Amino acid sequence: MSNNHFKRGELYSFVTGKASTAIARRLQKKFNTAGLNLTIEQWSVLYHLWKQEGISQQELCNATFRDKPSITRLVDNLERLDLVKRVASEHDRRINRIYLTKQAQKLQEQSMVLAEETLNEALETVPPEKIDVCKEVLQIVYDNLK
Repeated sequence: MSNNHFKRGELYSFVTGKASTAIARRLQKKFNTAGLNLTIEQWSVLYHLWKQEGISQQELCNATFRDKPSITRLVDNLERLDLVKRVASEHDRRINRIYLTKQAQKLQEQSMVLAEETLNEALETVPPEKIDVCKEVLQIVYDNLK
């Protein structure tokens, strides 16, 4: 028996992530206004490196839910911006570990403040208990599909 309580057409909008897109657009606008030469996609890679520097490109793929060509392109662009550097693994030269530059470390605080501002704006009128339910439901959806 189906548990789908969406009307035809509603599910597509839900799955495509209208809210996620709106948040990303707002954050990108804030980055641009602040003069940060950074896309949301690049920021998402930096975000995971700020949490754990020196991870492999494959680990970045897993963390950001992107494919290898996308991560390669993003890391290439971040290297050109002097925000990351690739270092071949000591144990396996086929694996590149990605490290932050000092310039990327300087971006962390400013970009995280802008991200927190954006999320606060997005959730401003949402009661905390509804946020908890939403997180729980989305985790279940993710777990069902992985």
